[in-house]
Amino acid sequence: MQNKKILVIEDEASIRDMLRFALERGDFRVSVAQDVPSARLRIAEERPDLILLDWMMPGVSGVEYARELKSAAQTKDLPVIMVTARAEEEDKIRGLNIGCDDYVSKPFSFPELIARINAVMRRTMPGGEEERLAIGGLQVDAASQRVTAKGEPVKLGPTEYRLLHFFISHPERVYTREQVLDRVWGQSVYVEERTVDVHIRRLRKALEPHGYDGMIQTVRGTGYRFSEQA
Repeated sequence: MQNKKILVIEDEASIRDMLRFALERGDFRVSVAQDVPSARLRIAEERPDLILLDWMMPGVSGVEYARELKSAAQTKDLPVIMVTARAEEEDKIRGLNIGCDDYVSKPFSFPELIARINAVMRRTMPGGEEERLAIGGLQVDAASQRVTAKGEPVKLGPTEYRLLHFFISHPERVYTREQVLDRVWGQSVYVEERTVDVHIRRLRKALEPHGYDGMIQTVRGTGYRFSEQA
């Protein structure tokens, strides 16, 4: 991830300076913008590899700009991490529904931020997907599309495999059924939301003999979360 360019869009100069310092120490190239008009100019000058975007800004808000970026053909694939003091779950869901790739709440540690940036880049860059993902003895090998549980093979259908790969790539985060549909089936495919529930049940059934079905957790009123924690 060295020498990748990050655009920081933040209206507070002190926070911009701190982010620039921390990111440059992490071997990133950094450009900054204090508002959305400045950000548009920076992107026109040199397209960044990822954007750190503050939610609360004068004029055009971060959430409005994220919607603009994700709806434009030239920037829809540009990774965006929303950085904000708004930590309510409904705000996070709103940001993710717009298409943001991650959501970091202030205050945060710089090691956490660097880790999240690297994770988003691995997920979104061509060839950046990690070949093996593992949590608690459950392993997904993306190259061979094989799943093992403590070394034992787990038989999954293609949709259940894609579901598991998505969840194990995004642990400890809650996703609505609509978000799961977009990420696993694709935005251009029309599938009813209850289809997600059907395939979740199939995935749980396949994982149950190995003791991993409980990692796919139902979050009442919202959707699903993948977690080792009870």
